[in-house]
Amino acid sequence: MTRRGLIAPALGALMASMTAACSPLALLNAVGPRDPGVRRVARDLPYGDHPRQRFDLYAPAKAGRDRRLPVLVFFYGGGWDSGSKDVYGWAAQALAARGFVVAVPDYRLVPEVVFPTFLEDAAAATARVAEVAGEYGGDAARLGVLGHSAGAHLAMMITLDRRYMAAVGAPDAIKAAAGLAGPYEFLPFDVAASVNAFGQAPDPLQTQPLSFARADAPPLWLGHGTADVVVHAEDTVLLEARMKALGGDCEARLYGGLRHEDLIATFSPLFRRKATVLADVTGFFARALGLA
Repeated sequence: MTRRGLIAPALGALMASMTAACSPLALLNAVGPRDPGVRRVARDLPYGDHPRQRFDLYAPAKAGRDRRLPVLVFFYGGGWDSGSKDVYGWAAQALAARGFVVAVPDYRLVPEVVFPTFLEDAAAATARVAEVAGEYGGDAARLGVLGHSAGAHLAMMITLDRRYMAAVGAPDAIKAAAGLAGPYEFLPFDVAASVNAFGQAPDPLQTQPLSFARADAPPLWLGHGTADVVVHAEDTVLLEARMKALGGDCEARLYGGLRHEDLIATFSPLFRRKATVLADVTGFFARALGLA
């Protein structure tokens, strides 16, 4: 346990507002500039029967022509109770423009479901992306996952806790993972978002990425803003320290003055000069997944 529970009381309200129709990130999707040379190559591909078990795929124009490209699965944030793939096309295009085939899944949300269902959805989506990526120019043997905020929690949990990917028949599918402003150790559950999503878990430690740090995990990259008052940078510091103490491959970057939403907003061409987050995370995946 940390000195503050790690997720500030503003978590639920701020993270939910980020994907509301009038939010800055949704406005980026509606009217913001996009990276050129990239398009959505598939929409609403299913990975289950529920209406939210769908994902979109984005790819650069060169995908599948001369070579297969590494694949990334991006999980958006929203406090585990809100969010939509339909407002993150700009973020997916930013990643795809740097040489990746990118999937953005929806997943079932609180209060319809609670832990661990949204993690099971994340794993099922990742496994399905691996199955179909080759049809769109991707190389499923070089697949990474990443996410922002609650999405970073999803990405780290299905990477570090072996049970989720094993349950969908793809135990070795994830070759690298990255988290942006992610909550990795947020006990006790003392705000609405965490209580509603995890409060009924029989063993709260099973909900925490920090509990599953291991030496043989895929390479990890963690980014956090020092001005984040929603999920404090201590989360990233703790997970990096635990991974390194165990002998794992983990690198972290703290960005001075960046707030919670800045970690993903800097993917947009409008705010890219504010910090090198996009270049740093895609550089990590290029190294980890062998992007030429």
